[in-house]
Order: sequence, then C-alpha cells, then structure tokens
Amino acid sequence: MTWGQTTIALGKRRRGCHLVTDEIERAMSKLPSVKVGLANIFLQHTSASLTINENCDPSVRKDMEMSLNELVPENAPYTHTDEGPDDMPGHVKSSLLGCSLTIPITNGRLALGTWQGIWLNEHRNQASARRVVITIQGE
Repeated sequence: MTWGQTTIALGKRRRGCHLVTDEIERAMSKLPSVKVGLANIFLQHTSASLTINENCDPSVRKDMEMSLNELVPENAPYTHTDEGPDDMPGHVKSSLLGCSLTIPITNGRLALGTWQGIWLNEHRNQASARRVVITIQGE
C-alpha cells in the first residue's frame, strides 16, 4: 500500500463557485503513482467548501452561487457577526456542502465522470488563499 500527501494553496478567489480540478490534479502528479486507490481532498477552512459538480457550463456555477445565497441569506438574524455579514452565512454554507471529498483513483487518475469537476466554493467577499491537503492511498 502506497501513501502520499501534499498541501497546496489555492489562490485568492472572489466569492462564488470555482472549478479547481486542474490544480488538484497537478498537485497529485507530484505524489507517488497509484494505479488503484482513493484520494482525499481536505479544505482547511470553515467559510469555504468543496463539492463535485458540472465541469463544462460556467452558468451552473453562477446558478449554484445564486441558489446558495437564497438558501443562506446574509440578512438573517445571526449572532456571530464579528467578521462581517458574510462570515456566518459562509460557515453555514461550508457545513452544508462540506470541506472534504473522497474520490476513487482508477488507472492512476481521479475517477470523475465526464461532466464532473472539483469545485472550490468561496463563501466570503474578501477571502484569502485556501489551503488544501491532498492524501492518496492505494497500489
């Protein structure tokens, strides 16, 4: 069984849903080669999230951001407001979508479907770079 791990920084992005599959795959290419196994992708933040969704039409990402903002509005009567009106909604969205993905590795590649991509969902208006830990295991 082979294990490998790396931590990368995804550059600062504006609020919204961003396709980051290529950045994750580039980082994985520096890890030991695994023909069959699992990749765990873990975001070390509480006001952003990871998900797998449409990788082709960018309007899906815009519509997702709109939908998330309707589900979790900034103007709700939150008590945690120290970091601004977008902070608590960011925490809620992060909990709803999650900060970790586990994806099978098949023939040395992420076994994503044809139209699937890895998204970083940035829930803050003024975010910094986001750290992601990528761990692989397999044979």
